[in-house]
Amino acid sequence: MSFSDAYPRDLIGYGSRPPHPRWPRDARVAVSFVLNYEEGGEHCVLHGDAHSESVLTDVGAEPLPNARNLNVESNFEYGSRVGFWEIMRVLRERGVDATIFAVGMALQRNPEVVTEIVASGFEVACHGQRWIDYQFVAEQVERADMLRNIEVITRLIGRRPRGWYTGRPGPNTRRLVVEAGFLYDSDAYNDDLPYWTRSGGRAHLVVPYTFDNNDSRLQRGGDFATGDEFFGYCRDAFDWLYRQGGDARPRMMSIGLHGRIIGRPGRIGALVRLLDHMQRHEGVWLCNRESIARHWLAHHPAP
Repeated sequence: MSFSDAYPRDLIGYGSRPPHPRWPRDARVAVSFVLNYEEGGEHCVLHGDAHSESVLTDVGAEPLPNARNLNVESNFEYGSRVGFWEIMRVLRERGVDATIFAVGMALQRNPEVVTEIVASGFEVACHGQRWIDYQFVAEQVERADMLRNIEVITRLIGRRPRGWYTGRPGPNTRRLVVEAGFLYDSDAYNDDLPYWTRSGGRAHLVVPYTFDNNDSRLQRGGDFATGDEFFGYCRDAFDWLYRQGGDARPRMMSIGLHGRIIGRPGRIGALVRLLDHMQRHEGVWLCNRESIARHWLAHHPAP
C-alpha cells in the first residue's frame, strides 16, 4: 500500500495547533443546540417509498417492504404533535438561540409548526427535502431534492437557508451543496471547530455536528437508557470544553435534539437540567450555526 496526496480524507486537521476562535465576548465555549424536524419526510410507502422507516425510532423495527409500519409512523407523529412543542417551549422560555434542521416535506405537512418556527426567529437550515439515505440516490435526483428543499424553506420561512445538513449524505452531497451556494454544511463529525475544505475547486466552510451529544443515543438499542444518562454525558462534555476554554483553547459544542426522542415526558427534563447547568456559567455563547459560520468567515477567512 502506498500513501499519496490523492487520499480524499484529512486525518490531520488542526493537529496540535488549533486556531483560537475568538468567540464573541471572549466566550469560553460556543454551544449550538439543533432541533431536527423530520416528521412527515421519513421513509414511508405513503410517500412513494419502497419500504417503511426504521431509523431513530423507539419502536425498533426492520424496514417493511411495500408496507406501512403503523407503529413507526405513530412514533414519528409524537415528534410533530407533542415533542416539537415541548422542546420549543423550553428553548424559547430560556432565551436560547438554536438552529432547526428542517426537512422540506415535513414542514409542508405542518403549517402550525412553520408558524412557530418563524415566530421563534431560529435559524432554519436545510435537512433535505426528504429524510432518507442519499448514499445511492442518483445525482440528478439529489440535486433536484436539494433545490426543492431550498425553495420550500425560503417560501415557508421567508428567508433563504444558509446551512445544510443531510445526516445521511452520499458521495455527491458536498459538491452539490457548494454548487448550490450554501454558506456552510454540517455533514461532518471530525472536529470541535469549524474548518475550511475544498470542493468543486472552491473553498467551503464546514461547521461540524455531533452524534455523541445527541438524543439519538436514546433510541431503542442506543447507548443511553434514560434522560439522566443523556444529561450526564452532555454535562461532562460541556464541563471539559468550558475548562479548556479557560486555558485559551475555546471550542464549540453541538447538541442534537429530536421531538420524538428528547421531547418525551421521561426525557425532556434532562434538556431542562442541561440548560440550567450551562446557564449558570459565564462566558458561554449559546448561538445558532449560521452565527458560528459568519463569525468564522469574519475572523478566520478561507486560506
